[in-house]
Amino acid sequence: MASISREDVEHVAHLARLHLTDDEVDRMQTQLSNILDAVETLRDVDTSHVGPTASVIRLENVMREDEATAPMPRDVTLANAPLRDDPFLRVPTVLEEGR
Repeated sequence: MASISREDVEHVAHLARLHLTDDEVDRMQTQLSNILDAVETLRDVDTSHVGPTASVIRLENVMREDEATAPMPRDVTLANAPLRDDPFLRVPTVLEEGR
């Protein structure tokens, strides 16, 4: 059984700049020990027949074909725009360069 000491929890909390109460340290000690136990059981699993993978689920492209269509009318496009300067959409200034 893997376990983590109270001092380890306090050290990690200090590194993460967390101010934990005594009850929180106790709870974290239990929870982190449980996580370490779960990881320890994974060490016993035979994965020699499993190839390296970046994901456990099969990934597939769900995007539609890119087809050119007629544009939306300007008034429909700007109907819900919070800031307008007809016939344009206004956005807040992000960069002061070039002003």
